[in-house]
Amino acid sequence: MINKFLNAKHWQLFTLMFGIPILLQIVVMISMFTNIDSNGNPNQTGMLNMMKVFPIIMFLYIGLLFGWFWSIGIGLQKFIPTDIKMKIKKFKIFFFIPLTYILFLLIIIGTTFYGISSGSNAIGGIVGKMLFVVIPLHLFSMFCIFYLLYFVSKTIKTTELKRNVTFSEFAGEFFMIWFFPIGIWFIQPRLNKIASEKSTNGNNVYN
Repeated sequence: MINKFLNAKHWQLFTLMFGIPILLQIVVMISMFTNIDSNGNPNQTGMLNMMKVFPIIMFLYIGLLFGWFWSIGIGLQKFIPTDIKMKIKKFKIFFFIPLTYILFLLIIIGTTFYGISSGSNAIGGIVGKMLFVVIPLHLFSMFCIFYLLYFVSKTIKTTELKRNVTFSEFAGEFFMIWFFPIGIWFIQPRLNKIASEKSTNGNNVYN
């Protein structure tokens, strides 16, 4: 799987992460508008049923994004000189915390939409009571994601330069990954080059 992410073309990842989700959202919005009757009143049941698609769209996006992060953070470690030590365990911990939180949130959102469409308000009440837990987790997950951006961008630059690097040296990569829809067009070809050169030299990438 790591090998597939590292060798994927920038347009392929962009299409999967943004093209398809945006297309699905357009389809959902069109379907929602077509459920409005001649008096301008929306069909609430139909609209709520369509809203159930949004957690699926987010699940696809998050799965691909975090898979890409993992492929860079872990997959490129074999290409880094052995005398350079990177905090892999810390990366793994900070990787799974926001991933688990986001997946949990998507399940809650999807279940909430189902509960509303079936006439149950119990789930919404449970979510409201969990806010005191969700808010701190949300803030900490944001911190973890910024660390992932830091680690992934540092890994790319370290792999290319074969030495320890400072933040000023990989700040460009950090912001390109942060603004992912734009940055992927510049970052992914470099990952393709790294994977291609190592394969040519007889080094294997994780499968």
